[in-house]
Amino acid sequence: MINFDQNATTPVDEAVLQELVRATREYDGNSSSGHSLGLKAGKFLEDCRARVAKVLNAAKAAEIVFTSGGTESDNAAINGIAWAMRRQQGRTGVITSAIEHRAVLAPCEWLKSQGFDLTVLGVDRNGVADLEQYREALSRKTALVSVMLANNETGTIQPILEMAAEARRQGAALHTDAVQAVGKMPVDVQALGVDSLSLSAHKFYGPKGVGVMYLREGTPYLPYTLGGTHEGSRRAGTVAVPQIAAMTLALELAEKKRKEKGDAVRALRDELVKQVLARIPGAHLNGDLSKCTLNTASIRFDGVYGGYLLRELDKQGILASAGSACMWERTKPSHVLTALGLSEAEGGGTLRFSLGFCNTRDEVNKVVDTLARLVPELRKNPAPAAAIQATG
Repeated sequence: MINFDQNATTPVDEAVLQELVRATREYDGNSSSGHSLGLKAGKFLEDCRARVAKVLNAAKAAEIVFTSGGTESDNAAINGIAWAMRRQQGRTGVITSAIEHRAVLAPCEWLKSQGFDLTVLGVDRNGVADLEQYREALSRKTALVSVMLANNETGTIQPILEMAAEARRQGAALHTDAVQAVGKMPVDVQALGVDSLSLSAHKFYGPKGVGVMYLREGTPYLPYTLGGTHEGSRRAGTVAVPQIAAMTLALELAEKKRKEKGDAVRALRDELVKQVLARIPGAHLNGDLSKCTLNTASIRFDGVYGGYLLRELDKQGILASAGSACMWERTKPSHVLTALGLSEAEGGGTLRFSLGFCNTRDEVNKVVDTLARLVPELRKNPAPAAAIQATG
């Protein structure tokens, strides 16, 4: 298989898999237990916390909270900070953007149902948040801003440094969903100036079911899960030490490979886009590659239903997607593509190609050759309604 759908998930690095097995065998105690087996696991856990903090350039290891993944980290940060700011300072404003993952939009919408004032920022044609609208929405009543660092469908990078600085001037906290950023751009919490940040291991060659919530020291926060004093009383639940060990190594390796191989991945992505646009009439790029993560391209094909094209690509051993993996079953364009101003037909004909460190130029050439053959065929023989429903 040619995997050009690595924003959905990445293959587990072999060294990471070995670390998962090793940690499962060597640190099988409960890290909260007071006996020698638990203390051994607990010490190793804190070593992992310090290593993660180092990669992210957190000021203190205690600012790292281990979670079950990006969705939990987003929900915990948004709910935990917003409710704490409301209780401590009476702030009730929440700001997010129209292109966020549902793991951000859903809790923000829930906060609105609980009496918070929600502002959803629009984006331009390239998917960059409207800064003028942002400045107008910010006030001393704003509790929390949650805007993603890099979009999962288009790869568009948001001006988080600028947004965080402006939030700070109003006394508001800023959280960023950085799930799609690791291994594709620098992720430095101090350089970004954020108060909270979310990561998920399976997006950077680690195991599924484990993630990180960075929470800057002093940021108001109420625990999202209750029932124990784990993770500094910020996240109750028995800590998954082996998964955390594997994620820690994956994070270190992803940052190392980004520095060593990032330019090569970007070159492959650029070559893919160049060839597709040159060889397939009616193919168009969504967004601006200069404002995107190094591995992602969103391309729309006139006169083609994307779901049907995906199925035909899959038959040829090529993996891509129509957008977020969490929304694969939809029959209409994603909210992200709609926010960019694309019509239903344009959004419906869009595919996302997301490359990884393991992809090659030969794979790019094969994907382009296959698309150049399939797209004209599908335009001549549009997918019947039943097939469209089946492909979702």
